[in-house]
Amino acid sequence: MKLPLQISFQGMDPSPGLETLIREHAEKLDRFCGDIMGCHVVLSAPHRHQRHGKLYEVTIDLTVPQGELVVSRSGPADHAHEDARVAVRDAFDAVRRELEDYVRRRRGDVKPHHGPAHGTVIRLFPELGYGFVRTSDGQEVYFHRNAVADDGFETLGAGQEVRLVIAERESAHGWQASTVTPVGKHHPVDPVP
Repeated sequence: MKLPLQISFQGMDPSPGLETLIREHAEKLDRFCGDIMGCHVVLSAPHRHQRHGKLYEVTIDLTVPQGELVVSRSGPADHAHEDARVAVRDAFDAVRRELEDYVRRRRGDVKPHHGPAHGTVIRLFPELGYGFVRTSDGQEVYFHRNAVADDGFETLGAGQEVRLVIAERESAHGWQASTVTPVGKHHPVDPVP
């Protein structure tokens, strides 16, 4: 890895296992974009919530030729961030998306902006926190509970109409929605221009 990497632990003891994980993620970023001039990762366990236990926060600051890309991930609403490895993974996923956008902007690629797609919830797995939507063109799209607007995952039901924004790239589950918004009496559809 050629990019300078700085790892800081706050409110917790340094962990060789977490350092190795962070270095692996940073190396992937470096292979994707060789223009990264520096990477500073801060992993902290600052709060102990009554219901959720210790929730880890991860901040990643990438220095690139045209500025900085900073991502901060904390999990107050996501108990998965009780695991430091999950918090690190989520933060690196977020900074990778930011880096991909940065590279596209530098190349002059313009991402086409389509309006949100419409679909119907066909399957939900509430205990696992995800589900699937079938779009009006028959495409099956995965979504995670975090993609549902206004923390509305628990209000979704099979057969419910939703609007969704499909991520540009496929995930391990196939096409994935980055945003899912319920449509109905209490969630009116925005007029299409």
